[in-house]
Amino acid sequence: MVIPSETSPETLNNPLPDLTFEQLPSHLREAAARAGWGELMPVQARAIPYLLARRNMMIQARTGSGKTGAFLLPMLERLDSSRAACQALILVPTRELAKQVFQEAERLCGDKGLRTVAVYGGVGYKGQIDALTQGAHIVVGTPGRVLDHLLKRTLSLEHLRMLIFDEADRMLSMGFYPDMREIQRYLPKREVHTCMFSATFSDAVQRTAREFIRTPEFISLSSDHVHVTDTEHVFYIVDGMDKDRSLVRLIEVEQPASAIIFCNTKDRVHYVSVVLQRFGYDADELSADLSQAARESVLERVRRGSLRFLVATDIAARGLDIPSLSHVIQYEPPEEAEAYIHRAGRTGRAGATGIAISLVNKGEKFALERIAKQYSIEMEERLIPTDADVQVVVAERATALLEARLRARDKLQTERSQRFLPLVRSLAENDEELALLTMLLDDYYQQTLHGIVPGPVAQSSGTAARSPEPSRRDKRPSDRNRRRR
Repeated sequence: MVIPSETSPETLNNPLPDLTFEQLPSHLREAAARAGWGELMPVQARAIPYLLARRNMMIQARTGSGKTGAFLLPMLERLDSSRAACQALILVPTRELAKQVFQEAERLCGDKGLRTVAVYGGVGYKGQIDALTQGAHIVVGTPGRVLDHLLKRTLSLEHLRMLIFDEADRMLSMGFYPDMREIQRYLPKREVHTCMFSATFSDAVQRTAREFIRTPEFISLSSDHVHVTDTEHVFYIVDGMDKDRSLVRLIEVEQPASAIIFCNTKDRVHYVSVVLQRFGYDADELSADLSQAARESVLERVRRGSLRFLVATDIAARGLDIPSLSHVIQYEPPEEAEAYIHRAGRTGRAGATGIAISLVNKGEKFALERIAKQYSIEMEERLIPTDADVQVVVAERATALLEARLRARDKLQTERSQRFLPLVRSLAENDEELALLTMLLDDYYQQTLHGIVPGPVAQSSGTAARSPEPSRRDKRPSDRNRRRR
């Protein structure tokens, strides 16, 4: 079992030099060449020496930076192909990522006799059990399904040598923490070489690292210390008539732990807060229209961490005692360039990491570009998630949540649930009645992840009790989407 460290994670005490492709051991170089590598990417050049040296690491690397190869290639050196047992466990947040890591492991490690299996929910167990029984050396899986196999004793971690947490920030946001703690019970009593990879290391991710890794060290490709990571600036180009639904899709995919959503007018603040409330999110608003008492009540919820989304005008951008938030979302760019700096400054405070997101239509993009140029801000453009993207994400989360709940049921509860098996089959076969199952899944998902009971808009200590009537100019997007639905 890895003993949690109570001390803060340490920066590198004994830095190792970067590694070049030519400096790789010959068998690693041959494997990399077979996979199509011609050189090492920066994260690989930095990380591989530490993994070969068996040092517990937290490594900050963005998606697509080559981090998968950074932890797979050292496995060729560390794992024994003659021992048919799980020697490396790679925990990932989604089945899609599990498939990608599995494919990369096959390319890099397959020719060296190392067998890999991907285990994730939403599919049958037989193929996974067969691969585990045959002695897969590398297991890539989502925490829930890995835990299922541990409980079924189809997976043993007795011979584990390496434990990797890939995209740890996403695993936490998706609620896998309880499963990860449960998996910890099955780790060997001896210390296991453990590394965590993440696009950002927020305070929550760092706390998790201290629970899972003994005295981790840090590598960041953007700074010498992960604690001081610049705020990430991102923007999405969206249809102005669909901006409200774009915001909802973005929130569902990003799953911010906490956020301020900035708007330019009081009417827009009220409109956006109502949209979020009606979609089941814990949201409230803050603007100059509020009385001092109501304003303090809302701010107190933010300070306590009991309010997830605060929709506000620039009144929240400066001069208020608001703690660091994981995200700042600008529903529309500010009218003054300086306001962008104050808004974005609400995330990534006190050395924490953060992300500033802007939603802009084609006309607003030019204003944002002027701000970026004026303050020398590097902004990354991304594609707004589609409805199909959201469907994939919520399916992943719902499956993980349901599997976890199923594991917690005793034999009597399982026997009791069999009464509904014929009804479920009947509903699933009838397109008209399928809406009943869809409704149950939606309610369960909302209550579990967002804590909002379905029904009328929840009234909060702020202005949520006001009549949720959008302003005249804000009605068109809502009407258009209502017709579409």
